[in-house]
Amino acid sequence: MTDAAPLLISTRNDGVLRLALNRPAQRNALSSELINALAAAFRGAALDGATRVIVIAAVGEAFCAGHDLKQLQALRAGPDRGAAAYADLFARCSAMMQAIVTNPKPVIAMVQGAAVAAGCQLVASCDLAVASTAARFATPGVDIGLFCSTPMVALSRSVPRKAAMEMLLTGEMIDAEKAWRIGLVNRLAAPQMLEAETMALAGLIAAKPRRTLKTGKEAFYRQMEMPLAEAYDHASKVMTENMLGAEAEEGIGAFLEKREPHWT
Repeated sequence: MTDAAPLLISTRNDGVLRLALNRPAQRNALSSELINALAAAFRGAALDGATRVIVIAAVGEAFCAGHDLKQLQALRAGPDRGAAAYADLFARCSAMMQAIVTNPKPVIAMVQGAAVAAGCQLVASCDLAVASTAARFATPGVDIGLFCSTPMVALSRSVPRKAAMEMLLTGEMIDAEKAWRIGLVNRLAAPQMLEAETMALAGLIAAKPRRTLKTGKEAFYRQMEMPLAEAYDHASKVMTENMLGAEAEEGIGAFLEKREPHWT
């Protein structure tokens, strides 16, 4: 690995954009530069008509070790002990995580190794996650005096409250099986099958009508933050608009005519 190596390796095949974190020597820690690279990639993918699904992967043994602690510590040298730099870094990281949720394309985490702190947050922020049975997950900030407060936002929206609190308060590593049981990941795969399983899922979703996927993903996250009656009201309006669209007209027509739909 050289200094010139890209922080993020981007490849695309059949509508699936694969973004691989590429700082294996640093366990793919989220440096300021890598956060910026991810944010830029998400912005580009949102506007790219050829991208149907995004997969976040990683090079090396670890998926992501969280924030780059060496970089964080170095920021203390500033006149304000790093206060402004920390605020900027955490704000940019939070915006990058939110860009996953607001991206019109479904985003899948492909987790081959340890996902820790902000790395666990990255997994929790994705719409779906497929993990190797060798993967591990933790929010261990409490062990170093830096509570995983921003990872908590994504984690607490991904798993039951008590499961999130246990991870946050103890900092203990959980295995892939427990991550699957609490809903942090959707599917488990043997290490040698992880890529194939993830890409099969991505391909399945990529074949769906793209405007319908965009509509559905956006509505899912919006209604989650609403009271029940308001959520139903919003979903009903979305469904009415969806029903009037060309994809629903073609899809329902194809079903009734017992033929395959032709998506444009």
